[in-house]
Amino acid sequence: MDRNESLRRIYERTTPFDLLIIGGGATGVGVAMDAASRGYDVALIEQADFGKGTSSRSTKLVHGGVRYLQQGNITLVRDALRERTLLRRNAPHLVHDMPFVIPCEHWWQKIYFGIGLKLYDLLAWSDNFGSSHGASQSDIARDLPTLAAEKFSGGVVYHDGQFDDSRLLINMARTAADHGASLVNGMGATELVKNDDGRIVGVVAVDHETSETVTIRANTVINAAGPFCDAVRRMDKADCQPMLAASQGVHVVLPRSFFPGDVSLIVPKTSDGRVLFIIPWHDRVLVGTTDTPIPTPSLEPVAQEQEIQFLLDTTSEYLTHPPTRSDVRSVFVGIRPLVRGDKSARTASLSRDHVIRVEDSGLMTITGGKWTTVRKMAEDCVDRAITVSGLAKKPCVTPTLHLHGYAAETNADVARSFYGSDLAAIEQLESDTPDLARRLSDDHPIHRSEVVWAVRHEMARTVDDVLARRTRLLLLDADAAVAVCGDVARLIADELGHDDAWCADQVAQFTAMARQYQIQNFGTPAT
Repeated sequence: MDRNESLRRIYERTTPFDLLIIGGGATGVGVAMDAASRGYDVALIEQADFGKGTSSRSTKLVHGGVRYLQQGNITLVRDALRERTLLRRNAPHLVHDMPFVIPCEHWWQKIYFGIGLKLYDLLAWSDNFGSSHGASQSDIARDLPTLAAEKFSGGVVYHDGQFDDSRLLINMARTAADHGASLVNGMGATELVKNDDGRIVGVVAVDHETSETVTIRANTVINAAGPFCDAVRRMDKADCQPMLAASQGVHVVLPRSFFPGDVSLIVPKTSDGRVLFIIPWHDRVLVGTTDTPIPTPSLEPVAQEQEIQFLLDTTSEYLTHPPTRSDVRSVFVGIRPLVRGDKSARTASLSRDHVIRVEDSGLMTITGGKWTTVRKMAEDCVDRAITVSGLAKKPCVTPTLHLHGYAAETNADVARSFYGSDLAAIEQLESDTPDLARRLSDDHPIHRSEVVWAVRHEMARTVDDVLARRTRLLLLDADAAVAVCGDVARLIADELGHDDAWCADQVAQFTAMARQYQIQNFGTPAT
């Protein structure tokens, strides 16, 4: 996956691509992977970096959605449970089983949740990760030793999946590239090109690194811009009605000591009507999430004071040692591109189903959905594109397509196992250049070799790309990320041929951006 090579293909192209995708999040990359693996000519442009927005800021769950079952959306849950299993089969180095405990204070809650989760198991059928079952008070106390005793007299255990979202996205992008797709980050669409009949036949795009513009021709243009898809639709029709009602979800990250063990906690209903998860992740504890409507999306959404306090207050109700603001290692925010409902006034109630819309101009927009169902979303989108553009029909192969990095034998407990089959090459890089085997930070198992690897093979271009998405240090420990950003800038510069001024500018940009991940930069909310 080489940016210069992708740019060369795009600039030298003399015939239209079969498909041109705007947006390099999970949906856009999923579509590129599906189409390229079928044998179509595919280009994808992303205005910032792959997964810069929502796709790197999820709750890190591959799940059917217990809450959607409660809402009665059986079809979404059934499809998600099937996709959950396909993801684990195709990317076992990134997706693994995670048991969840629902604590119950009363006997009738165990019956209520137990029946619902047996239906969850039934919908999963042969795709089951593990069967749900009741748990005694002593069982829960053993598995969740820091759970406040007054919050449970027993409970129910069920199984879902956990993953690393941006690592999976990069592996999907590399899979698309392995099948011939031309993917470019740091390239934004500025105009849709139309023929005399008003049909879209391409896109004018700008390379944000060089400010050069290029017209990319394509038989079909697919708008997969996530929270920004309405902005792309306005390039086609300035007065179009918005499709989305955006909301943001905040997560706080705590030290593992607050929640040791390998079992997650789910609070099925909080005061804002959402589900709260407390989840072990990369030797930290992830707590989320909120659901707050926002007027406009941004690439770097900012947590609101009341959202942070809500998560800390709710978590404190369930843990023997309540976390304080000073315990928070990072705060991160994702935006949900929810399809507008006709009657719902609450974003927490809007559907997570995906929607595909084709305009009179031929512009195809795919939005909504969720991480777990991205493969199915992409299959539906490419099938629709074949019909719209008249491409020769080719079957979808992604249900059995092993993603880049696939390793049949993967132990999640092994450090850096999430690199899968690429780990051997990274270790060889360290053997060839021992200085690259050194850690960036004494407190985190992230090595200098991973920076070089990200630049050479994963299209990382900036400090933000490396520390937020190729490694996850910004989300795990924002202060530690700021502390090492100078070293990371130097490593990137050595690979890409940048000077000291570029390094200084990168450090300044990253330090400023990282402030909204650092809890000390948020004030104490008014009482």
